[in-house]
Amino acid sequence: MATPPLTPRMLTPTTMSPLGSPKSKKSTATVRPEITLEQPSGRNKTTGSKSTKLFRRVRSVFRSLPIMSPMCKFPVGGGRLHENHVHGGTRVTGTLFGYRKTRVNLAVQENPRSLPILLLELAIPTGKLLQDLGVGLVRIALECEKKPSEKTKIIDEPIWALYCNGKKSGYGVKRQPTEEDLVVMQMLHAVSMGAGVLPVSSGATEQSGGGGGGQQEGDLTYMRAHFERVIGSRDSETYYMMNPDGNSGPELSIFFVRV
Repeated sequence: MATPPLTPRMLTPTTMSPLGSPKSKKSTATVRPEITLEQPSGRNKTTGSKSTKLFRRVRSVFRSLPIMSPMCKFPVGGGRLHENHVHGGTRVTGTLFGYRKTRVNLAVQENPRSLPILLLELAIPTGKLLQDLGVGLVRIALECEKKPSEKTKIIDEPIWALYCNGKKSGYGVKRQPTEEDLVVMQMLHAVSMGAGVLPVSSGATEQSGGGGGGQQEGDLTYMRAHFERVIGSRDSETYYMMNPDGNSGPELSIFFVRV
């Protein structure tokens, strides 16, 4: 008899462990969903092993860097809000996810059923960012150095200085999606917007990009929404998370800028 498709609300700790370690000594019979996410338009399936190694090296360096607190100026947005839409923007799907006490991840997709076109690990605890979003607007600026004859797309830069509401909050790193990330995206493939938790087994180890060693406690928290992507120039790009009720501006703005 055919089984119904998995959804976040249907998952229980006994049916699957979305972020469990594949090398865990507790080899219980867990079931992972088949990854049916589609390739983004204009993207090749192949990813070079050299770039994967580079991301891993940058990520290991990123985790050892200290957190400082200087101020930063946010770039001016390129579009105007009109009827819950930014003029000149392209609508994409954005998902914030992670354990509450670990670094938050941001996945950007063309739609909920496609593979991520951008995956960032930010040096902000997931719980802290979601808490800040619940009480007010959050603006995140990601800055990197501008180089002469720059040919790299701004969202393909490997590492940025991270500012949250004007305060330096460490660094942001782009990384390749892991199997664990793809499982999360697959579990949420039917969700266009919303927030909740994805239960995991008590033996699950740290998620990819979660920072800190050892086992993680609690459930994986996620928040998904529509974002408007606005390309200002080759050295600036902005993502606005739109409020679904349409009565106010973006709750979260993420600025990429080369300076």
